[in-house]
Amino acid sequence: MPLLSKLIDKRIAAYQRELIEIHYAEVENMYRQMRGWRHDYRSHIQALKAHAAREDWEAVRAYLDELETDLSTVDTVVKTGNAMADAILNSKISLARSKHIPVRADASIPVALQISQLDLCVIIGNLFDNAIEASLALPEEERLIRVYIDMKGSQLYISFTNFAAGGRRVKQGGRFRTTKGEGHGFGLVRIDTIVDRLGGYLSRNSEDGAFTTEILLPQG
Repeated sequence: MPLLSKLIDKRIAAYQRELIEIHYAEVENMYRQMRGWRHDYRSHIQALKAHAAREDWEAVRAYLDELETDLSTVDTVVKTGNAMADAILNSKISLARSKHIPVRADASIPVALQISQLDLCVIIGNLFDNAIEASLALPEEERLIRVYIDMKGSQLYISFTNFAAGGRRVKQGGRFRTTKGEGHGFGLVRIDTIVDRLGGYLSRNSEDGAFTTEILLPQG
């Protein structure tokens, strides 16, 4: 048993390092794009002035449309009040958009959380990754991820909903089967372990093609 415990601890540690590295890379990419856009700001203004001087309004409109599309990929759309949640959510929203997956997010964390940043990263990161993976199996016009995070009394409430191909999904051992292949269900196990350790509540439901995960974590 001690050997098995050590192997599990090593796997968890490796998984946590990989998760943090992935999130860091996503956040760094988002801010690199933002820095690049700011750096090019003067050039954009000069180009627009040149089109306006020629009264080429169609070129102005086309240039503005191109800028709007480019900026939308790096726009910080969520400000929860929690720096870690902001970093994870905005990096994942940026990733989802790059894959043509719309995201509707309503998130507010107005109080200091007792949950560790690592636990928060694991929960939100895995929920978002699972939603993105499931959405990619759908035609673009059917894709949508809904995120809702708020305080319910003294508990942190987290809800993720996405649509999935194949209709209603089947549970095995209290969890829905993953389509990612062997080893990829470890993220779901990590979520369950964290919620259980923190004395929280977790519910997974699949109905009418919509898959929803709801989590309550005591903070008081």
